[in-house]
Amino acid sequence: MYKVLVTDGISDTGLKALFDHPHFIVDRQPTLPTEELKKIIGMYDALIVRSQTKVTEELLQEASGLRVIARAGVGVDNIDVNAATRKGIIVINAPGANTIAATEHTLAMMLSLARKIPQAHQKTSSGEWDRNSFKGVELYKKTLGVIGMGKIGAEVAKRAKSFGMNILGFDPYLTDDRAKKLGITKASLDLVAGESDFITIHTPLTNDTKGLINEEYLQKTKKGVRLINCARGGIIDEKALVRAVQSGHVAGAALDVFEKEPVSDPELLQNPNIIVTPHLGASTVEAQEKVAQEVSAEIIEIFESQSVHHAVNMPQMSGETQAKMQPYLALGDQIGQLVVQLFKKAPAKIEINYYGDLIEEDTELLNRIMIKGILSYHLSDSVNLINALHLLKEQGVSYNVQKNATNKGFANYMELTISQGDEKAKIGATVLNGYGARIVKINQYRIDVKPEEHLLYIKHKDVPGMIGKVGSLLGDYEINIGTMQVGRAAVGGEAIMVLTLDKTLNTNVLQALNLTVGIEEVQLLELENFIPSEPGQIDPQKVESLL
Repeated sequence: MYKVLVTDGISDTGLKALFDHPHFIVDRQPTLPTEELKKIIGMYDALIVRSQTKVTEELLQEASGLRVIARAGVGVDNIDVNAATRKGIIVINAPGANTIAATEHTLAMMLSLARKIPQAHQKTSSGEWDRNSFKGVELYKKTLGVIGMGKIGAEVAKRAKSFGMNILGFDPYLTDDRAKKLGITKASLDLVAGESDFITIHTPLTNDTKGLINEEYLQKTKKGVRLINCARGGIIDEKALVRAVQSGHVAGAALDVFEKEPVSDPELLQNPNIIVTPHLGASTVEAQEKVAQEVSAEIIEIFESQSVHHAVNMPQMSGETQAKMQPYLALGDQIGQLVVQLFKKAPAKIEINYYGDLIEEDTELLNRIMIKGILSYHLSDSVNLINALHLLKEQGVSYNVQKNATNKGFANYMELTISQGDEKAKIGATVLNGYGARIVKINQYRIDVKPEEHLLYIKHKDVPGMIGKVGSLLGDYEINIGTMQVGRAAVGGEAIMVLTLDKTLNTNVLQALNLTVGIEEVQLLELENFIPSEPGQIDPQKVESLL
């Protein structure tokens, strides 16, 4: 028998599969004080929570028998995932169960925005009959820009079409074929800005999307545009939005999520043209039942068949495998992150090639780490090793893995290529005995670079003086260079240089480099969750954290 503890208010209907299962005992203890929870947590095999229970490292120290923590929802901010991973506890969530709820809330916000329903209700319920102040606009024949065409964005687009709206969709993974199947027009961010009467946001919050809708972007939008955000706070620069609404350039906004929650900014709360709700996107009876059903079903699968679908972490590897693969796992994550930054767009195809000693190894985990590194650039922490291949398929990206008996000049060598049509980016890497990880190929150029947190990639003409120009310019901006490596395909043609830096660069430095005669391309490449590559110094817990 497996014992499951439920500590927050979760639907009985959603938990029915666990209640009815002969191998599970469900104990409901809502609003249990932390000290009491510590006393009993060691008795349970699984824990189900929503957002109220804080699953801390201190609590997990008492959880001697716990194997699964389930979050009946999406976010796991209340769970110390790293602490759970170190104890070998699987953390699962229910990422797709709120799709319909979030979709319908988005449409409700858009209709409320178009017809000024909350403002009209407030005035009418106060006893004033005012039909002149709330003249709205129709959705029919208007253009809706959807930024983020994942599950929720696609469902919003489908429903908006029933209103007779024209749909422009932006997503780095949106292909022409998928856009055609959805009956929408694939668009750039700038086209969405310039043509849309309404813009709705459905992307995760990442380094790339934080502040995506900023003052500069809002200036590109059509005068009178209306914005809806039921995705994540922080994607819209709230101060810039308020200024745009106050100026009249943006006709109105409807926000369910905010940079800081609960929201208290009076400029947002008291503006008559901004509608606000308290993060209600997933707050429906049906959604709460679905999340409970989803985690209940997965708990049963984990204990009965060891099948995991929605883990946000990874069970610990065996000590032998971990010791052997540590440097390759860290390097695989790094080249995945770097190749997608070099490519500057989402790939349609991923190719992984192994040579030398690596052809004898089980590389399934390494494959997933590279794919996770690529996808995380656009999907942030919504991608993990368990769901990486599923998300890859969902995005319509193909991948191929080959192990080659031919020798590439190294005892071990892996090459990662991503492409879309005729465009491609490639990185080759190895682990040198006694020296650690090295990037030895970028596209067609031979190179020898130790991965570092901040890398500067420069493509330039192979002419005298280029190295001096770059070094002098960075010196003027007080940027310290760690190392500089140069590669070229032919004398006098194009060449590249890759520099390791002590810190990141601001836009002024990058602009100055771009204006330097002879330089064709400049790109700052940065590694998230960076793990140093010195041999013998990789902390196993750091490797576990990237998993």
